[in-house]
Amino acid sequence: MRVSTLDQHPENQLQDLQQLTKQRGWTVVQEYRDHGISGGRVRRPALDQLLADARRGHFQVVAVWACDRLARSVRHFLEVLDELNHLNIEFVSCREQLDTGGPLGRAVVIIISAIAELERNLIIERVRAGMRRAKLEGIRIGRRPAQVDRQSVLRDRARGHSLTEIAKDHRISRALVSKILKEEKLNGHKGPLQRPSEVAENTQPKSAA
Repeated sequence: MRVSTLDQHPENQLQDLQQLTKQRGWTVVQEYRDHGISGGRVRRPALDQLLADARRGHFQVVAVWACDRLARSVRHFLEVLDELNHLNIEFVSCREQLDTGGPLGRAVVIIISAIAELERNLIIERVRAGMRRAKLEGIRIGRRPAQVDRQSVLRDRARGHSLTEIAKDHRISRALVSKILKEEKLNGHKGPLQRPSEVAENTQPKSAA
């Protein structure tokens, strides 16, 4: 079983799998569930444990709720399927009602996996196309830029505060502090910023009339 986000519940998949195992008279050795993990990831805790147990010969059949619960990409799906086949372990998908007990079942599973990958790629492309359109229309994508009091940052730097101290006081990143200082220098403030005490020392008092 696998769900991509933490607010989803793998128990919905578990009910169907329990019904399948009861119908076929199987004994459940272990339940493997990846909760809040994308199927696009090759390494997943439950999947890794399942493959490790398969190599130790702990079971004879792997049942999944759907093919895309095991893997999203065709390449990864085929790698897992080939290893299970090499270990003489049958693969069964509950939703598609398919198994690898024969060559026809194996071929259909591969086709369905390819369709699932195509569907995922189409979704990604639609999202990217939407982002490109929004950018052309002048719509900002992502987080709003941080509201920073630039003059306050410059004053703190002139007082001798370090970049880390300024970043912490203004709740911004150290990189943003550095960027503000560099931009200020490019705008005409050449050389190091003087501290207030240094400005006072460099100012000569006017002579009395």
